[in-house]
Amino acid sequence: MGGIGIAGTLVVDNIKMIDGYPEKGMLANISSVSRGIGGCAANTACGVKALDPSLTVRSISLVGDDDNGAFIKRRLSEYGIDITAIRTTDKAVTSFSDVMTVQSTGERTFFNDRGACRLFSPEYVDLNRLDVDLLLIGYGGLLDSMDLPDDEYGTVMARFFHDVQAKGILTAMDVASMRDAKLMQRLVIPSLKYTDYLIVNETEGGMITDTEPRKEDGSLDRDALEQICRKLMELGVRKCAVVHAPELGCAMDAEGNYCEESSLNLPKGYIVGAVGAGDAFCAGVLYSIYKKLPIREALRIGAASAAANLSAEDSVSGLRSEAEVRRLYEMYGAAE
Repeated sequence: MGGIGIAGTLVVDNIKMIDGYPEKGMLANISSVSRGIGGCAANTACGVKALDPSLTVRSISLVGDDDNGAFIKRRLSEYGIDITAIRTTDKAVTSFSDVMTVQSTGERTFFNDRGACRLFSPEYVDLNRLDVDLLLIGYGGLLDSMDLPDDEYGTVMARFFHDVQAKGILTAMDVASMRDAKLMQRLVIPSLKYTDYLIVNETEGGMITDTEPRKEDGSLDRDALEQICRKLMELGVRKCAVVHAPELGCAMDAEGNYCEESSLNLPKGYIVGAVGAGDAFCAGVLYSIYKKLPIREALRIGAASAAANLSAEDSVSGLRSEAEVRRLYEMYGAAE
């Protein structure tokens, strides 16, 4: 079959648009409520499929035997995603998040029940039937059973990636933002030597490498971003480390070549929601990797895919084809 596999979190997002995030004990007004799908195995899978509907994209995960699980599979099928590798369990509910999204900025806060995602582990993945060319798993740090220690490889995730690579499949990883840098390092670093492509945001990359990505005034430290990419490669990433921030995306390959691409200069009022924007960027980069495009072009497609995503409240409604994404890039250019 070939194509791309996206493994990991599958979530139902209960999206609530609010007028502002309240102080403790205070009230915020909800203007609308909607239900969507989320998580890496939904958002990134749909993003890749939108870019090229002819491409085989397989979602690999675990959901509960409940209405939310059925809703996820139904929606993914509607988007043309192969759901044959999504397993069902009666031991936990389907993971869900209440997503509080500020109407004016698109900023969001998540309240999540990991549910079945806590149980997702290699036992739910049939490697003998994993007929893909490239496998992304996400999010490292949110898959409890994958993040368990392993005496030989460091974590269950690292062992899984080793076994996937032994099948001749390229590996990629996305991680979750965490409060504890030491915990993130303990959970993520063991997998890096079995990771061909790492795609993280600037905060996550900074936490993994003990490097502050921003200056005291909050602006990006571009020298630090290059250091983050270099350190990620030194920690074991095999082919390319990609870091994205609201302002830009950057990457370094195995030869030490580094490049940056600015985000798009979107007009006021364009941004409706930011749920899944990082996943859309990841989808653009992952698709470009699969198509063997130059990494600078991958960053541009990633940036434009993220920009397309920002035009909708949920994580998938704003996704567009490669041609539409390229037109969006031409329309708004790159922000200075």
